[in-house]
Amino acid sequence: MHISVLTQEVLEYLNLKPNDNAIDGTAGGGGHTQEILKKIAPKGKVLAIDWDPAALERVKERISKEDTNRVMLWNGNFADLKQIAQDAGLSPINAVLLDLGFSSDQLEQSGRGFSFLKEEPLDMRYNPDITVTAEEIVNIWNERDLEEMFEIYGEEQYAKRIAKQIVRERAKQRIQTTRQLLDVIERAIPRRSALHPATRTFQALRICVNNELEHIKKGLQGAVDIISPEGRIAVISFHSLEDRIVKQFFKEQKALQAMTKKPIIPQEAEIKSNPRSRSAKLRVAQKIET
Repeated sequence: MHISVLTQEVLEYLNLKPNDNAIDGTAGGGGHTQEILKKIAPKGKVLAIDWDPAALERVKERISKEDTNRVMLWNGNFADLKQIAQDAGLSPINAVLLDLGFSSDQLEQSGRGFSFLKEEPLDMRYNPDITVTAEEIVNIWNERDLEEMFEIYGEEQYAKRIAKQIVRERAKQRIQTTRQLLDVIERAIPRRSALHPATRTFQALRICVNNELEHIKKGLQGAVDIISPEGRIAVISFHSLEDRIVKQFFKEQKALQAMTKKPIIPQEAEIKSNPRSRSAKLRVAQKIET
């Protein structure tokens, strides 16, 4: 089962009260949604949004029967947060949470090639309606575009070598699976650190396929537009690109006051029990009257 990260810290900083309404813009495995429901009982509601229809099914299974009438499940992208909230008719909105990491369930069970540790098709789409897959990018994009994508979205220092090796290998046969791509990457670059050599390349492809960074900016703006004064926005990011966007957005928005000078990170006990939490960073801002 997916384990939500920084749950206690999220609940503390969101400062939820009984009967508040909240949005979980990235419902994932439903862990945060479940805990938020407890804090805003008995009448508070949660609008749980996820782009992946399978994720919403997992949320539905996790929520207790007595709480089902307080959860509004919505298949959509948090980039459209403002419109979704309006369509759902949820008001007022006292808190918004965005957990930008993908869930363990997606990693282990989706079969879409998010993990380089499993032999799966190179898909990487959160939602099946997305038209471009990771396989198409790897096999169609020219070498320079691949290099730039690995540099920007993966911050990969060996982007040029990986792009060159991909172009060389796909000339022999189409790269269709995670295992094929992993073999290409391992031939292209040395393994010199604890970080697996394929980590940044797979990250870059996932971000590119799902247009993740642009969605963060739109989702944050939507949250500012719909949240009530004194309401709080919490964002959990998992790599420097995401955290940079959130930090800059909170800094530039005159309607927001940052509640965290530095990002909140997991305690040692959480990292020990859930190693995937080690890169998580939480930033929180409160809407103010302008």
